[in-house]
Amino acid sequence: MTQDSDAVRGPLIERRSIDFIPEEERHGKLYSQFTLWMGANLQITAIITGALAVVLGGDVFWSLIGLLVGQLFGGAVMALHAAQGPKLGLPQMISSRVQFGVYGAAIPIALVCLMYLGFTATGTVLSGQALGQLFGVSDTAGILIFAAVIVAATLFGYRMIHIIGRIATVLGIIAFFYLFSRVITVGDVGKLLQIRHFTWSSFLLAVSLSASWQIAYGPYVADYSRYLPSRTSSLKTFLAVGLGSVLGAQIAMVLGVLAAAMAAGQFAGREVAYIVGLGGTGTMAALLYFIIAFGKVTISTLNSYGSFMCIATIASGFRGHVEISRRQRALLVLVIVAAATCVALIGQHSFLNAFKSFILFLLAFFVPWSAVNLVDYYFVSREQYDVQALSDPNGRYGRWNWPGILIYLFGVLVQMPFISTKLYTGPMVERLGGVDISWIIGLVVPSILYYLFARRNTRPQARGASRTPVSAGTR
Repeated sequence: MTQDSDAVRGPLIERRSIDFIPEEERHGKLYSQFTLWMGANLQITAIITGALAVVLGGDVFWSLIGLLVGQLFGGAVMALHAAQGPKLGLPQMISSRVQFGVYGAAIPIALVCLMYLGFTATGTVLSGQALGQLFGVSDTAGILIFAAVIVAATLFGYRMIHIIGRIATVLGIIAFFYLFSRVITVGDVGKLLQIRHFTWSSFLLAVSLSASWQIAYGPYVADYSRYLPSRTSSLKTFLAVGLGSVLGAQIAMVLGVLAAAMAAGQFAGREVAYIVGLGGTGTMAALLYFIIAFGKVTISTLNSYGSFMCIATIASGFRGHVEISRRQRALLVLVIVAAATCVALIGQHSFLNAFKSFILFLLAFFVPWSAVNLVDYYFVSREQYDVQALSDPNGRYGRWNWPGILIYLFGVLVQMPFISTKLYTGPMVERLGGVDISWIIGLVVPSILYYLFARRNTRPQARGASRTPVSAGTR
């Protein structure tokens, strides 16, 4: 690996948390954004998400198309959030104080914490299975080993996360290339593609699975681009992050679709073992188990790190400053990973169905947040935020921005009649032939309402406010 400015200027153990990143501490290259998000998506949970499109009734051909449509749409939303990082120099969720108020931002941030908990737990289950097979121990022991690794990686922070992402990308490309060659060898892919039974419900399920996968990155994607120099092109940041995430997720989900179709009902309940079984036995199987576990290190560390950032953001809003000591950071990370590990241990034997319901229901809470945040940043504030005011409850953003909060809550509620999950199914789903269109409504309605309201009540913004550093007294 060549030494670049990321290696020279970025300390291995991160010193900052949710505070503004001064220009002199900015470092990194756009390719690291591409590799981070490609590595984060070339992993077992993405494979299983793609497989759900077939497990739940879709055919291979239309599932692949539906997944691609969802990737492109959701990836665009996610990458628009990533482009905020270099311009603001802040983690993603703290910018929600503009739309919801310094205190009010705690509402969506608390829900994001639940998302992190769920994703970390589900990733830990799969990694525990892989490590259990690799070391010849129980899945429970594998889960505990994996949790310890995540704690260590999260404590190192930003630069370590990017290093892990690069390694995971290389290992993932090698593993997926090999697995695809095995799928082509042992299965008749052409025959699977010829089976075409289009239904709107199955097609939109595939779209929703991949769109929700991508949009769920929105609340924390800027956390990993905020160290880039502020002069970094927004378009290039958008493309680097978006292409890495879309390519990685689509490759993984295509493999999942093909594997599930070939499994003839034997996929659910033994997901990791089946995927590794495609690759062979002995040394090759051991290598695949290792790569699966390592691939989950990237995204699970992202989830734990993002969860720490969110909890710190909530606390700092009420405390009035953003300084987080290393001891506090370590304690928060331990609590976060411990909670996710407990959930993983409890739910490790009923993973697949619970995960499907979890990721689809997530859309109801994060699509409206994405809509409000993006409309405000790009069309109302026009990329100009007053960074100092983000930590001041008495400043221009206030404690509670009730119009923004109410529009967000309405965006959640307006989706309820159209949601179709095992956790909850709305009354309009049956009339629409079982099709879940809730996430489309949750994106469009809050976007329009927030834009109409905010344009009438635009707060005066100083040019270049987004680059105003947080003063020493507010860190």
